[in-house]
Amino acid sequence: MDSELSNDTQDMVRKRERTPDDPGESSPDADRVLELDGVTKTYGSETAVDSLSLSVHEGELLTLLGPSGCGKTTTLRMMAGLERPDSGSVRLDGEVVADGTTSVSPENRNVGLVFQDFALFPHLTVAENVAFGLTDATDEEIDEKITSLLDLVNLSAHREAKPDELSGGQQQRVALARSLAPEPAILLLDEPFSNLDVRLRVEMREEVRAILKEAGVTAVSVTHDQEEALSISDRVAVMNDGDVEQAGRPESVFEHPESRFVASFLGQAGFLSGRYEDDAIETPIGVFTPQRLNGLSEEYAGTDLDVLVRPDDLQATVVSEREADGHIIHRQYTGPSFVYRVELGNGDVVHCQHNHVKELDIGKPVTVELDADHTLAWYPPREDAPEGTERRAEAPRTQ
Repeated sequence: MDSELSNDTQDMVRKRERTPDDPGESSPDADRVLELDGVTKTYGSETAVDSLSLSVHEGELLTLLGPSGCGKTTTLRMMAGLERPDSGSVRLDGEVVADGTTSVSPENRNVGLVFQDFALFPHLTVAENVAFGLTDATDEEIDEKITSLLDLVNLSAHREAKPDELSGGQQQRVALARSLAPEPAILLLDEPFSNLDVRLRVEMREEVRAILKEAGVTAVSVTHDQEEALSISDRVAVMNDGDVEQAGRPESVFEHPESRFVASFLGQAGFLSGRYEDDAIETPIGVFTPQRLNGLSEEYAGTDLDVLVRPDDLQATVVSEREADGHIIHRQYTGPSFVYRVELGNGDVVHCQHNHVKELDIGKPVTVELDADHTLAWYPPREDAPEGTERRAEAPRTQ
């Protein structure tokens, strides 16, 4: 068999873990609140979103995650009605609200929006900001709604305060309450924590998730922050080049990335060059059994492959030059741990995580040992991609 896998074989690699119960797949019984079917959006010669299909299920918090320029914000704007797709369709509660020729305006879509800057009215009180969109209700109904929402977001004591009298976290909760007041079919959040400091960001994302779950709201959030997406989401959709590379439960996407891009984007990824021959995987740090690799079967015997390893999968030990697998070329202190970047003898670069009490010097020769109690993901070799880039996956899209 050729050492480089064919396109069909690459697809088989990515399909091997799919089952009817795969959390990345849309369940036929799930209530779909929002559906994007092949939506495309271009700006001049640039394609921002490219034939993207995705479903959002009732009661879930779905996060669109990806690097700058991947199309996630444009996708959110098409969901909201702030942009119209050039082709494809957007359906809300089963009704088409946008396609290549028509688009229902945002105010008529029954969607809520929370922007990065919260967009509160500085001259209105907290209560008046929350009540702003409640035009088809009696004064008594509005007052009851305000009271209920301020209690939900724990701001009852600040009912008469102005926005500039509140902290950033409190302003965010006001913006959230105002968006929830009209009882939208879906709530859209655009980088909702980006304007907060690190400590408050962590605190607020936990609060916002709890509020959304208590209210039973369906929501879509956009972020480039991996930790944020993995910690608050029911599902994550990782985007690249205007489309979804992979969608599923956060732990499923992180632990079983279906493409090199997803593997590289989430966390610190290293790839060991390997070859599958004689019922063994030869790598620069030793020989693995085929059972260590996720879904590897005998049909791939005689092929080259790259094995995904993350920092907590590997341990480095200082040894003599003669015994070394490679050398430490960088050291990152994270507080609880050190992460060492090791360049192996064949040029592969991997990361090894150690407790903070074990400090190794840059330049030291080390052996690298696999210390993982789980199977490892693997991919076709990336021989034709420039250094530092990731080839786009052609796997079937997960919704």
